Amino acid sequence: MEKVCQTQSYELEEQTGDGEKLSTHRTSLGYEVISMELKLKHLEFIQGAINRLATNSFRMKGWAVFLVAALLVLLAREGRIEFGYIGFVPVLIFWGLDGYFLWQERLFRDLYNHVRVLDEVDVDFSMDRSPFKRNWLSTTFSKTLIPFYGALAILVGLALIIS
Repeated sequence: MEKVCQTQSYELEEQTGDGEKLSTHRTSLGYEVISMELKLKHLEFIQGAINRLATNSFRMKGWAVFLVAALLVLLAREGRIEFGYIGFVPVLIFWGLDGYFLWQERLFRDLYNHVRVLDEVDVDFSMDRSPFKRNWLSTTFSKTLIPFYGALAILVGLALIIS
């Protein structure tokens, strides 16, 4: 990388190997920072939040299957399968939680796309998702969650019908 510095204006330009220029600017503290690196760091922060939310969503599915299966096995073992309707409770609770995590993940993706097209000097490290509008309820009943939790609810219903 070749650095070119103009001493009078305190601006710095860095050229990458492919000829792309990375401009810098002076911050309010007076330090020179490379704007593109700041933008990339902000995008990394947002991507980290997206990854954590996706992990939580995956864990919700695992816990839902485990709890419903354990509850139905326990009730069948005790001969109390008539209380199997309780199996719908964890399905609904985890469906709602999973919908919340997916909703937040989509909001962070909107933020990521917003920051991705921002000018480098406009990066402010904001994680505010309020400018983006999405509905939790429509996310909860999305095509990605209905098949999983719908199938789990159908299995609970079949267990009740069969017993």
